Amino acid sequence: MSTYGGGHPSRHQTPSAFSTPASTTLFRRLTWEGTVPLEIRVDPNELPANSDRGLECYFMQAPRISYLPLLMPEIKKFLMDVVFDEAAASVLKEEEWWFESEEGTLLKWHWPIGLMYDNHTISSTIRTNPQASTSQSTPLKLILHLASPPTDKLLLSPSAESCKQAFMGQLKEADFMRWGNTKRMTGLRKAEQDGMWEGVKEHNFDDYWRVASKITPTTTPNLPSSPPPVPPSSVSMHGRPSTSAESQQEKDGAYSVRSVPVRVYLPDGPIVQELVPPVLENGAPHILSSYLSTSLPLLFPPAPPSNHPHSLSLSRSQHPLPAPPNMAYALIQGVLAPPDAEMAWLGACMAGADGWVNICVGIVRDSFGR
Repeated sequence: MSTYGGGHPSRHQTPSAFSTPASTTLFRRLTWEGTVPLEIRVDPNELPANSDRGLECYFMQAPRISYLPLLMPEIKKFLMDVVFDEAAASVLKEEEWWFESEEGTLLKWHWPIGLMYDNHTISSTIRTNPQASTSQSTPLKLILHLASPPTDKLLLSPSAESCKQAFMGQLKEADFMRWGNTKRMTGLRKAEQDGMWEGVKEHNFDDYWRVASKITPTTTPNLPSSPPPVPPSSVSMHGRPSTSAESQQEKDGAYSVRSVPVRVYLPDGPIVQELVPPVLENGAPHILSSYLSTSLPLLFPPAPPSNHPHSLSLSRSQHPLPAPPNMAYALIQGVLAPPDAEMAWLGACMAGADGWVNICVGIVRDSFGR
């Protein structure tokens, strides 16, 4: 069984390109350190002769931000050392290995492992006999096939290099969603781009964010329309406040992006991707409940407006009608997301290593499983 640690932090951390509040760093690290349990079992019909059939199952605690191809060396080492004999080990080809879920669903190599886990969790909410618990302690059961990959269904070859290319593509797409261009991403040196991938590969928080902080928006205590007070250190010798640092922070702030990179995953359904502005037209922060009720009103019914006929008929002593109960719930990084979470904050603190906020929507079931 394998358990991933938190990487090896540097003794002397390189400061971020932008100012990053301590609370933002805390939530980014919590997101980074998240793990999910996996149970990996070799297809019994494909086990080579003389294999130890009592040990073909491997348990591991995998990082949420990692990818299946990055786990293959560890899985292969276990199988070669414990399960297969020398003759089988010499003929098996790792490039032909592929995964599917216990239900027979082909797994997407380019999805982060945490997203695969959450997507499996919400998919179980629409089955006839859903699991009694959706606790994070329940392993995601994967079947490992050793030959005949379905190349017509796989979007890319199951290799670490292909996964890296897909990861970089996701970063560039998220960059475009935020700013309307990819200048921040393409402006990075190749060594910096490779460094981000190495940070994911080695599960090293500091190495990844040393570069990612240059393209990820910062969080600020106030909206751009209400700049924070000028600290004493930013006042010049002539007594005039210097606003260049503030304007740069606002320009690169989470509330100044064109759109937060968000994807919504429905159980066994389509993936919803829309423009998600961080601030509404009235200047209020765009919060999660507002976004979900607008995009999925049947699952997240909005509250009746104040000018609703039923509201007008109420006397002054009565309270307005409450919003209908939600028919679904939202998981972000395996956490039940609070409805008042601001989309800008989610984009800065709860996005995956690829820059996207993945919202997995599960269906609320009653005590009778309906």
